[in-house]
Amino acid sequence: MYQELQKGWIEIITGPMFAGKSEELIRRLRTLSYAHKKIVSFKPAIDDRYDKTKIASHDGEMFDAYAIKSAKDIYQFVDDKTEVVAIDEVQFFGTEVSDIIEDLADKGMRVICAGLDLDFRGEPFGPMPTLLSRAEFVTKLSAACTVCGCAATRTQRLIDGNPANYDDPVILVGAKESYQARCRKHHIVPNKPMRNR
Repeated sequence: MYQELQKGWIEIITGPMFAGKSEELIRRLRTLSYAHKKIVSFKPAIDDRYDKTKIASHDGEMFDAYAIKSAKDIYQFVDDKTEVVAIDEVQFFGTEVSDIIEDLADKGMRVICAGLDLDFRGEPFGPMPTLLSRAEFVTKLSAACTVCGCAATRTQRLIDGNPANYDDPVILVGAKESYQARCRKHHIVPNKPMRNR
């Protein structure tokens, strides 16, 4: 990229589970920390799979963060000197997170978010459609399908080894015990309504 940017923009790192989203977020934050940027990081309090107060990848990489219950809590921890705001698992926050992120970028902050673009049903997840359309930069990662090894763009939820039904709750925090990365062909959602064609 050869264009100079004004201060303040939004970056989204997205894709299915096991694609390396949190790992990529941590990599960017470490690089920025070497440049002595003032970074404030967040994660949803409901995601305590690997650590209660750190952004964590499935491979064990970690970065300090505030565990918050609501996107509005972000404002308690950022100030005029904050240069970078990072939010992991952004899909777990309500739609109000989109306006908060936009406000932070408008104030000159670089906002980097990682999150699932699709829920286990294969449908847009929470605030992600809005964030993807507002972001200056989007990195879409893929994983390897656990069935065929092809590029996986979907997240398969499993309950007792079987695909979760469409009507199951959208939010269920878990890891390899509940989820797999799958390609379009091998992503199965029983009882999913047919789309109008």
